[in-house]
Amino acid sequence: MTHARRLLPALMAALLIGLAPTAQAHTSLKESSPADGQTVAPPKEVVLTFTDEVNRSIEPRVVVTGPDGAEHQSGGAVAEGAVVTQPLAAELPPGEYTVGWRVVARDGHPISGRFAFTVEGQAAPSTPADRSAPSQETASTPAAVPAGSQDDQNGGASWWWVILAVLVIAALAGGAAALRRRPAKD
Repeated sequence: MTHARRLLPALMAALLIGLAPTAQAHTSLKESSPADGQTVAPPKEVVLTFTDEVNRSIEPRVVVTGPDGAEHQSGGAVAEGAVVTQPLAAELPPGEYTVGWRVVARDGHPISGRFAFTVEGQAAPSTPADRSAPSQETASTPAAVPAGSQDDQNGGASWWWVILAVLVIAALAGGAAALRRRPAKD
C-alpha cells in the first residue's frame, strides 16, 4: 500500500513532463518569401514555409491585398509538405502588400497569420479618404483568412493540453485519495 503512495507522485511528474513538449509541438510559420517587412522587386509568388507539414486535403488560403485594397493572388495556393506557394498576379504595382494566410496543420489544428511586405518603386500618392479609412486590410480580408497575428496560431490548442493535464492530475489525485481511505489488510 505504501509503495503505491510513493509511486503516484512519480507517475504524475512523468505524465506532466511527457505532456509538456507535446503541447508546444504545433505547426507554425517558420519563414516567408517575401519576408515580413521586406522591400522587394515585384514577386511572382508568396512562399510560406512551416515547421511541419500542412494538411493538403484542406486547401490552404492565402490572400495578398495591395495598397489599393484589391486582391493580387492568381489561382489557389498549393501545399507541398511544409511549403505553401501562392502565385501572384502578373505585375504588382509599388506599395505595401498584406498577406493573410490560413492553413490546417497535419494534426487538424487550423492556424493563421498576417504579415506585410513592400514592392519597391514609387507608390501612387494616397488620398485623404484612404488615410482615414478604418484598417482597409482588415475590411478586405475574407472570412477564410481571419485577422490576427501569428500569436493566434497556438493559443487554442495549447489550452486543450492544459485542460487534459488538469483532468489527468485530478483523476490521479482522486485515485490516491481512494487508496488512502481503504482500510489496510493485515
